[in-house]
Amino acid sequence: MEDYNKIIESLGVRYIKSRNMKVAKPITIENYYDVENTIIIVNNGDIYFGEDQEKVSEGDMLFIPGGKSVKIAYGSITAPVVSNDEFLSNKKKYLQNASDAEINDYDVDGFSQVMFEAKVFDSVNFFSSLNITPFAIRNYPILDTLIRTIINETNSTRPGKNRVIKVNTEYLVVEVIRYILDNRLFVEQLVTNSTYFKDPRLIDIFTYIKKNLGGDLSNKVLAGVANVSEDYVGQYFKMLTGINPQDYIEYQRMEAAVDLLRTTKKSIRDIGREVGYKDTAYFCRRFKMMFGIPAGKMRRRESLINV
Repeated sequence: MEDYNKIIESLGVRYIKSRNMKVAKPITIENYYDVENTIIIVNNGDIYFGEDQEKVSEGDMLFIPGGKSVKIAYGSITAPVVSNDEFLSNKKKYLQNASDAEINDYDVDGFSQVMFEAKVFDSVNFFSSLNITPFAIRNYPILDTLIRTIINETNSTRPGKNRVIKVNTEYLVVEVIRYILDNRLFVEQLVTNSTYFKDPRLIDIFTYIKKNLGGDLSNKVLAGVANVSEDYVGQYFKMLTGINPQDYIEYQRMEAAVDLLRTTKKSIRDIGREVGYKDTAYFCRRFKMMFGIPAGKMRRRESLINV
């Protein structure tokens, strides 16, 4: 348990956004995907997720780790199926922001959600690195309270709201981890994948990648950072993380690109270059391949600023 305490202490948690939503039209998204972690609490109606379409009912929650694709149905298990790209193109047709009155109206199907980032040593996504899949959280009222507190503060104008949101988002992350440990979920994944957080050479690689996303991140460079041979560094990285270093680097670059699209007015060309892609067309192809949606459309649908 001491190891988990150290990991939790090393986590960098960042609030992204939160909102109440209502289901305007039932929908099934075949491959919902986001780089951020998302926790959803069902207010009214049902949500179904995964290939087996497990049901999440009123008062229960669904946790979707960042970087994990999942089939998810809002409103009805038999709702029409669309791709993530199609969903994002017509999002307001299916899901709309809800008022406080609507989330308490039993005639309106809806949910509340909080999105956040959680990184170990400010470098690697904690939940996705453990290979944790989306899962339901049941009978855990403290998380219910935290989600609603964060959303209420987001919608308020009271002094100190940002501090309250920050503290409660950190608390929320700790409670999600506690729920996993208390219910012995993903035992094998935790045992297998949490060990690499203890390897200082790997942490050095993570840190270097984060600080140099726009630069040379070849295996030769990474080998020098970890003080291992160029021939061995790929095997070493994959042995500890389950993925090869270049795949990890591309994910980190794309995650950084999404953050820049959401939070800045920089051009797509400049964003591509900033995260390491000199060829804008290639960056755009890779972006769409990873997220199933063009970078421009991601910005229009997910921007956190007025553009």
